[in-house]
Amino acid sequence: MASWIRRIVLIAPLLAAAVPVTVQAEEPADLSAGEGAVLDPRIERRRVKEANIDSENFELGGFAGLISIQDFGVSNLVGVQLAYHISEDTFFEATVASSKGDETSFEKLSAGVNLLTDKEREFLTWHFNVAYQLLPGEAFLGSRRAFNTGVYVTGGAGSTDFAGDSRFTLNLGAGYRVLLTDWLSARMEVRNYMYELDTFGEDQINQNLAWAFGLSGFF
Repeated sequence: MASWIRRIVLIAPLLAAAVPVTVQAEEPADLSAGEGAVLDPRIERRRVKEANIDSENFELGGFAGLISIQDFGVSNLVGVQLAYHISEDTFFEATVASSKGDETSFEKLSAGVNLLTDKEREFLTWHFNVAYQLLPGEAFLGSRRAFNTGVYVTGGAGSTDFAGDSRFTLNLGAGYRVLLTDWLSARMEVRNYMYELDTFGEDQINQNLAWAFGLSGFF
């Protein structure tokens, strides 16, 4: 009898070690819903309607603004533009603009003295330019409306009819453009038209600064 008891005492630890023990893992707390959740993985994405440039390459528009014709005061400026986009950032442009020069300070102080006739005061300039977009970006109107924007520089050459003659003209400028829809854009520009003029008896380089706002469409 004692020998059986001794065998049971020796075998019992071995049997206990061989029996697998199942541990029930505690279910993690629901972190995705309910009050008191630490983290909420559900992300509500904001829907933004963005105006993209149309797939067409041609752009036609008009503009209006002011131009300071050196020695002839500040006058209204109107014109038209036709552009061809060769890439997203580069485009060629043809521009025609007109204005009319005022009296010079000398004419205003000297009664009866007219340096130019009314027809000679008519200012007409045309140019071929190349422009490059430096800083593309976005402008937001509220939380659901975004507009593509761009800051660009432009430069080119052409001719200006003023003071009774046609003069070779260079122009440099910069602008800010906003795409209102996929086919309509608005722009704000500043340009400097430079040509040689001898109204007062000696040749001098005239600087004519212009500011303009315009609308154009793609087709």
